Amino acid sequence: MKGPFNLYTGEQGNFLPDFDVEKNITDPKTYRPSKRVKSAVNVAITLGKPLLITGEPGTGKTQLAYSISFDFNLGTPLVFNTRTTSSATDLFYRYDALKHLQYVHSQNSAPLSNDEIEEKFITYQAMGEAIISGERKVVLIDEIDKAPRDLPNDILNIIEEMSFKVPEIDKQFTSPEAKRPIVIFTSNSEKNLPDAFLRRCVYHHLDFPAEKELLDIVSAKFSSNKFSRSELSSYVIPYFLKVRKNLKRKKPSTAELIYWVSLLEKLEFHPTKLGKVDKLSPEDKDKLRITHTVLAKTEDDVKMLEEILTIK
Repeated sequence: MKGPFNLYTGEQGNFLPDFDVEKNITDPKTYRPSKRVKSAVNVAITLGKPLLITGEPGTGKTQLAYSISFDFNLGTPLVFNTRTTSSATDLFYRYDALKHLQYVHSQNSAPLSNDEIEEKFITYQAMGEAIISGERKVVLIDEIDKAPRDLPNDILNIIEEMSFKVPEIDKQFTSPEAKRPIVIFTSNSEKNLPDAFLRRCVYHHLDFPAEKELLDIVSAKFSSNKFSRSELSSYVIPYFLKVRKNLKRKKPSTAELIYWVSLLEKLEFHPTKLGKVDKLSPEDKDKLRITHTVLAKTEDDVKMLEEILTIK
């Protein structure tokens, strides 16, 4: 294959350039929320309730938090990435007890004050930072469905009161009511969340966008690229939707569509060629096969693209 795409060749001595960051792809100013999404956000902010966003991976749940923070000039959201081992305390602070114990054993000085313990051994996490800051912040608690089942229930009262205690230093922190953080929970619905938790949240499910919405999303992300809106509408989006319809295991999401379009551009693959894939030159067929690594994530699905899209 010709062109600048040949970076790795399996031979020693190739030049590796600096990574070209495409900021526009993840830039919150290019996020395009639907009317229903905006309504759900406004309800949550008005009531001072957490917003729970569900939807398949890659539909923009995480990016919504960045869009809200950008819209209100609140800086970068404070993010907590939920783990299967996360506890309610982890959302607010972490106390390094082992490090503290090692310090005590290695020093012959007087016991540390609470302020010194706080400085040396306590790290405030997303919710804790937001409450302590005294300013309005957006807090993203990502993939809450990964947490142990007790965690959502354990944080109910704390989230409502926006107050938490750090017993290791005998301190209590409470957010001023007027500076209440905007809390966004995301979930991939891998497991059901407790009813008591759901009752306290404003809920919205992000459906996979309709064809017109996909066009608006991609057009916003690639407003200055080589693909016109007409070409995106006539060739790129229909081809993507055909792929999505036929793949069985893992259907490509909005995020994968965006990166796929970016790759098409880098490969200098003209979008009109997607309308006649059975008549592509061998070189163009190879280029299109390369892009399928973004869309298909299993061997069976890769083979299905070969068969259904007739690009053997």
